[in-house]
Amino acid sequence: MTEVIDGNAVAADIRDGLTGAIERLADAEARPGLATVLMSDDPASETYVSMKQRDCEEVGITSHHVEIEPEAPAEELFDTIADLNADDGVNGILVQMPVPDHVDKRRVLRAIDPAKDVDGFHPENVGRMVAGNARFKPCTPHGIQKLLEAYDVETEGAEAVVVGRSDIVGKPMANLFIQKEPLGNATTTVCHSRTKDLAAHTREADILVAAAGVPEMIDGSMVKEGATVVDVGINRVDADTDKGYELIGDVKYESAKDVAGAITPVPGGVGPMTRAMLLYNTVAAASEQAGVDVDLP
Repeated sequence: MTEVIDGNAVAADIRDGLTGAIERLADAEARPGLATVLMSDDPASETYVSMKQRDCEEVGITSHHVEIEPEAPAEELFDTIADLNADDGVNGILVQMPVPDHVDKRRVLRAIDPAKDVDGFHPENVGRMVAGNARFKPCTPHGIQKLLEAYDVETEGAEAVVVGRSDIVGKPMANLFIQKEPLGNATTTVCHSRTKDLAAHTREADILVAAAGVPEMIDGSMVKEGATVVDVGINRVDADTDKGYELIGDVKYESAKDVAGAITPVPGGVGPMTRAMLLYNTVAAASEQAGVDVDLP
Protein backbone atom coordinates (compact mmCIF):
# COMPACT_ATOMS: atom_id res chain seq x y z
CA MET A 1 0.00 0.00 0.00
CA THR A 2 1.36 3.39 -0.99
CA GLU A 3 2.45 5.61 1.90
CA VAL A 4 1.34 9.23 1.64
CA ILE A 5 4.11 11.48 2.96
CA ASP A 6 2.56 14.07 5.29
CA GLY A 7 4.53 17.29 4.93
CA ASN A 8 2.28 19.12 7.37
CA ALA A 9 3.07 16.65 10.14
CA VAL A 10 6.83 16.64 9.54
CA ALA A 11 6.89 20.44 9.30
CA ALA A 12 5.02 20.66 12.62
CA ASP A 13 7.68 18.42 14.18
CA ILE A 14 10.42 20.70 12.83
CA ARG A 15 8.71 23.79 14.26
CA ASP A 16 8.23 22.08 17.62
CA GLY A 17 11.86 21.07 17.59
CA LEU A 18 12.95 24.67 17.12
CA THR A 19 11.19 25.85 20.28
CA GLY A 20 14.01 24.96 22.66
CA ALA A 21 16.63 26.60 20.45
CA ILE A 22 14.58 29.79 20.17
CA GLU A 23 14.10 29.92 23.95
CA ARG A 24 17.84 29.36 24.48
CA LEU A 25 18.63 32.24 22.14
CA ALA A 26 16.02 34.47 23.77
CA ASP A 27 17.56 33.77 27.19
CA ALA A 28 20.88 34.91 25.72
CA GLU A 29 19.17 38.10 24.45
CA ALA A 30 19.57 36.87 20.89
CA ARG A 31 16.00 36.06 19.89
CA PRO A 32 15.98 35.22 16.15
CA GLY A 33 14.60 37.82 13.76
CA LEU A 34 13.53 37.36 10.13
CA ALA A 35 13.01 40.27 7.74
CA THR A 36 10.78 39.84 4.69
CA VAL A 37 10.90 42.36 1.86
CA LEU A 38 8.08 42.60 -0.66
CA MET A 39 8.42 44.68 -3.83
CA SER A 40 5.34 43.38 -5.63
CA ASP A 41 1.57 43.67 -5.68
CA ASP A 42 1.17 40.05 -6.80
CA PRO A 43 -1.52 38.45 -4.58
CA ALA A 44 0.36 35.13 -4.41
CA SER A 45 3.53 36.86 -3.21
CA GLU A 46 1.56 38.80 -0.62
CA THR A 47 0.04 35.54 0.61
CA TYR A 48 3.41 33.80 0.83
CA VAL A 49 4.89 36.64 2.86
CA SER A 50 1.93 36.77 5.25
CA MET A 51 2.24 33.01 5.79
CA LYS A 52 5.92 33.37 6.63
CA GLN A 53 5.12 36.16 9.09
CA ARG A 54 2.51 33.96 10.75
CA ASP A 55 4.98 31.06 10.95
CA CYS A 56 7.48 33.34 12.73
CA GLU A 57 4.88 34.48 15.22
CA GLU A 58 3.85 30.91 16.03
CA VAL A 59 7.38 29.78 16.97
CA GLY A 60 8.63 32.97 18.63
CA ILE A 61 10.79 34.44 15.88
CA THR A 62 10.61 38.22 15.60
CA SER A 63 9.17 39.23 12.23
CA HIS A 64 10.21 42.39 10.39
CA HIS A 65 8.43 43.32 7.18
CA VAL A 66 9.20 45.98 4.59
CA GLU A 67 6.98 46.78 1.62
CA ILE A 68 8.34 48.72 -1.36
CA GLU A 69 6.20 50.00 -4.20
CA PRO A 70 6.83 47.92 -7.36
CA GLU A 71 7.42 51.11 -9.36
CA ALA A 72 10.02 52.43 -6.93
CA PRO A 73 13.63 52.78 -8.12
CA ALA A 74 15.73 49.66 -7.75
CA GLU A 75 18.06 51.51 -5.39
CA GLU A 76 15.28 51.76 -2.82
CA LEU A 77 15.32 47.98 -2.55
CA PHE A 78 19.11 47.83 -2.32
CA ASP A 79 19.17 50.58 0.33
CA THR A 80 16.61 48.56 2.30
CA ILE A 81 18.75 45.43 2.06
CA ALA A 82 21.80 47.40 3.22
CA ASP A 83 19.87 48.68 6.25
CA LEU A 84 18.75 45.15 7.13
CA ASN A 85 22.30 43.83 6.70
CA ALA A 86 23.41 46.37 9.32
CA ASP A 87 20.54 45.68 11.74
CA ASP A 88 21.68 43.41 14.58
CA GLY A 89 18.05 42.53 15.32
CA VAL A 90 17.70 40.92 11.90
CA ASN A 91 19.35 37.52 11.54
CA GLY A 92 17.75 36.45 8.27
CA ILE A 93 16.66 38.36 5.18
CA LEU A 94 14.24 37.11 2.57
CA VAL A 95 13.40 39.18 -0.50
CA GLN A 96 10.21 37.71 -1.94
CA MET A 97 10.58 36.79 -5.59
CA PRO A 98 9.79 37.72 -8.25
CA VAL A 99 10.99 41.31 -8.14
CA PRO A 100 9.99 43.83 -10.84
CA ASP A 101 11.71 43.63 -14.22
CA HIS A 102 13.74 46.78 -13.62
CA VAL A 103 15.46 45.15 -10.63
CA ASP A 104 18.42 42.83 -11.28
CA LYS A 105 17.52 39.60 -9.47
CA ARG A 106 21.11 38.39 -9.34
CA ARG A 107 22.21 41.68 -7.81
CA VAL A 108 19.51 41.21 -5.15
CA LEU A 109 20.91 37.80 -4.24
CA ARG A 110 24.45 39.20 -4.05
CA ALA A 111 23.38 42.20 -1.96
CA ILE A 112 22.17 40.17 1.01
CA ASP A 113 24.82 39.49 3.67
CA PRO A 114 25.72 35.79 3.19
CA ALA A 115 25.42 35.28 6.95
CA LYS A 116 21.78 36.46 6.73
CA ASP A 117 20.94 34.75 3.44
CA VAL A 118 18.51 32.22 4.92
CA ASP A 119 17.32 31.21 1.44
CA GLY A 120 20.84 29.96 0.72
CA PHE A 121 21.08 31.58 -2.72
CA HIS A 122 24.00 33.99 -2.30
CA PRO A 123 26.93 32.83 -4.48
CA GLU A 124 29.08 32.34 -1.38
CA ASN A 125 26.48 30.07 0.20
CA VAL A 126 25.96 28.15 -3.03
CA GLY A 127 29.71 27.59 -3.21
CA ARG A 128 29.86 26.39 0.37
CA MET A 129 27.04 23.94 -0.27
CA VAL A 130 28.72 22.54 -3.39
CA ALA A 131 31.97 22.20 -1.45
CA GLY A 132 30.16 20.17 1.22
CA ASN A 133 30.38 22.86 3.90
CA ALA A 134 26.94 24.42 3.73
CA ARG A 135 26.09 27.38 5.94
CA PHE A 136 22.43 27.18 4.91
CA LYS A 137 20.90 24.56 2.66
CA PRO A 138 18.19 25.99 0.35
CA CYS A 139 14.84 25.52 2.05
CA THR A 140 13.00 23.28 -0.41
CA PRO A 141 15.80 20.75 -1.06
CA HIS A 142 16.64 20.65 2.65
CA GLY A 143 12.96 20.14 3.43
CA ILE A 144 12.85 17.23 0.99
CA GLN A 145 15.83 15.67 2.77
CA LYS A 146 13.97 16.00 6.08
CA LEU A 147 10.88 14.34 4.58
CA LEU A 148 12.94 11.41 3.30
CA GLU A 149 14.60 11.09 6.70
CA ALA A 150 11.27 11.16 8.55
CA TYR A 151 9.91 8.35 6.37
CA ASP A 152 13.11 6.27 6.49
CA VAL A 153 13.76 6.55 2.76
CA GLU A 154 17.32 5.36 2.13
CA THR A 155 19.32 7.64 -0.18
CA GLU A 156 22.67 5.88 0.03
CA GLY A 157 23.17 3.85 -3.13
CA ALA A 158 19.75 4.85 -4.45
CA GLU A 159 19.08 5.96 -8.00
CA ALA A 160 17.77 9.52 -7.64
CA VAL A 161 16.28 11.40 -10.57
CA VAL A 162 15.57 15.13 -10.35
CA VAL A 163 13.31 16.55 -13.05
CA GLY A 164 14.06 20.27 -13.30
CA ARG A 165 17.27 22.29 -13.14
CA SER A 166 16.26 25.50 -11.39
CA ASP A 167 18.65 27.32 -9.07
CA ILE A 168 16.03 27.09 -6.33
CA VAL A 169 15.28 23.36 -6.35
CA GLY A 170 16.73 21.22 -9.15
CA LYS A 171 20.41 22.10 -9.00
CA PRO A 172 20.77 22.20 -5.19
CA MET A 173 18.67 19.05 -4.79
CA ALA A 174 20.93 17.13 -7.13
CA ASN A 175 23.99 18.46 -5.34
CA LEU A 176 22.69 17.43 -1.93
CA PHE A 177 21.87 13.96 -3.20
CA ILE A 178 25.46 13.38 -4.31
CA GLN A 179 27.11 14.76 -1.18
CA LYS A 180 29.15 12.28 0.85
CA GLU A 181 27.02 12.68 3.95
CA PRO A 182 23.83 11.33 5.55
CA LEU A 183 20.82 11.83 3.25
CA GLY A 184 23.23 11.88 0.32
CA ASN A 185 25.38 9.25 -1.41
CA ALA A 186 22.82 8.72 -4.17
CA THR A 187 23.59 8.15 -7.84
CA THR A 188 21.88 11.18 -9.32
CA THR A 189 20.48 12.09 -12.74
CA VAL A 190 19.15 15.55 -13.60
CA CYS A 191 16.54 15.75 -16.35
CA HIS A 192 15.20 18.89 -18.00
CA SER A 193 13.38 20.28 -21.02
CA ARG A 194 16.07 19.01 -23.41
CA THR A 195 16.17 15.47 -22.01
CA LYS A 196 15.41 12.80 -24.60
CA ASP A 197 12.95 10.10 -23.52
CA LEU A 198 12.27 11.47 -20.05
CA ALA A 199 10.27 8.40 -19.05
CA ALA A 200 13.26 6.13 -19.64
CA HIS A 201 15.10 8.04 -16.92
CA THR A 202 12.25 8.45 -14.45
CA ARG A 203 11.41 4.74 -14.57
CA GLU A 204 14.91 4.02 -13.21
CA ALA A 205 14.45 6.22 -10.15
CA ASP A 206 14.24 4.83 -6.64
CA ILE A 207 13.67 8.46 -5.61
CA LEU A 208 11.97 10.73 -8.12
CA VAL A 209 11.82 14.49 -7.48
CA ALA A 210 9.53 16.38 -9.86
CA ALA A 211 10.40 20.07 -9.91
CA ALA A 212 9.85 21.30 -13.46
CA GLY A 213 6.78 23.48 -12.94
CA VAL A 214 4.74 21.63 -15.57
CA PRO A 215 1.32 20.45 -14.40
CA GLU A 216 0.99 16.65 -14.21
CA MET A 217 3.88 16.02 -16.57
CA ILE A 218 4.70 12.72 -14.83
CA ASP A 219 2.14 9.92 -14.63
CA GLY A 220 2.17 6.41 -13.26
CA SER A 221 3.62 4.92 -16.43
CA MET A 222 6.78 6.95 -15.81
CA VAL A 223 7.27 5.76 -12.22
CA LYS A 224 9.23 2.73 -11.07
CA GLU A 225 7.26 0.23 -8.96
CA GLY A 226 7.78 1.09 -5.28
CA ALA A 227 9.64 4.36 -5.91
CA THR A 228 9.44 7.37 -3.59
CA VAL A 229 7.90 10.26 -5.52
CA VAL A 230 8.43 13.82 -4.29
CA ASP A 231 6.28 16.40 -6.07
CA VAL A 232 7.61 19.95 -5.75
CA GLY A 233 5.20 21.44 -8.30
CA ILE A 234 2.52 23.90 -7.19
CA ASN A 235 0.56 24.81 -10.31
CA ARG A 236 -2.64 26.85 -10.30
CA VAL A 237 -5.07 25.62 -12.95
CA ASP A 238 -8.63 26.61 -13.76
CA ALA A 239 -11.23 24.41 -12.06
CA ASP A 240 -14.89 24.34 -11.18
CA THR A 241 -14.37 25.31 -7.53
CA ASP A 242 -15.41 28.23 -5.35
CA LYS A 243 -12.05 29.87 -6.02
CA GLY A 244 -12.19 29.09 -9.73
CA TYR A 245 -8.91 27.19 -9.60
CA GLU A 246 -7.14 24.30 -7.92
CA LEU A 247 -3.52 23.53 -7.08
CA ILE A 248 -1.93 20.50 -8.71
CA GLY A 249 1.59 19.18 -8.83
CA ASP A 250 4.00 18.14 -11.55
CA VAL A 251 2.89 14.55 -10.92
CA LYS A 252 -0.46 13.05 -11.88
CA TYR A 253 -1.17 12.05 -8.32
CA GLU A 254 -3.71 9.24 -8.53
CA SER A 255 -1.92 7.59 -11.45
CA ALA A 256 1.49 7.74 -9.74
CA LYS A 257 0.07 6.71 -6.36
CA ASP A 258 -1.00 3.37 -7.85
CA VAL A 259 2.65 2.57 -8.58
CA ALA A 260 4.76 4.42 -6.02
CA GLY A 261 5.81 3.09 -2.64
CA ALA A 262 5.54 6.58 -1.12
CA ILE A 263 4.39 9.91 -2.53
CA THR A 264 3.93 13.52 -1.46
CA PRO A 265 0.54 15.16 -2.08
CA VAL A 266 -0.03 18.66 -3.44
CA PRO A 267 -0.81 20.61 -1.38
CA GLY A 268 0.39 19.30 1.97
CA GLY A 269 3.67 17.72 0.93
CA VAL A 270 6.77 19.77 0.15
CA GLY A 271 5.23 23.23 0.61
CA PRO A 272 4.96 23.16 4.43
CA MET A 273 8.53 21.88 4.62
CA THR A 274 9.89 24.82 2.64
CA ARG A 275 8.37 27.22 5.16
CA ALA A 276 9.59 25.18 8.13
CA MET A 277 13.16 25.11 6.84
CA LEU A 278 13.13 28.89 6.45
CA LEU A 279 12.50 29.07 10.21
CA TYR A 280 15.23 26.46 10.73
CA ASN A 281 17.74 28.53 8.76
CA THR A 282 16.77 31.71 10.62
CA VAL A 283 17.42 30.03 13.97
CA ALA A 284 20.72 28.66 12.65
CA ALA A 285 21.69 32.16 11.50
CA ALA A 286 20.87 33.67 14.89
CA SER A 287 22.90 30.96 16.61
CA GLU A 288 25.94 31.60 14.40
CA GLN A 289 25.74 35.38 14.67
CA ALA A 290 25.31 35.37 18.46
CA GLY A 291 27.88 32.66 19.08
CA VAL A 292 25.30 30.66 21.06
CA ASP A 293 25.22 26.91 20.46
CA VAL A 294 21.74 25.40 20.07
CA ASP A 295 20.34 22.01 19.17
CA LEU A 296 18.51 22.03 15.84
CA PRO A 297 15.98 19.33 14.89
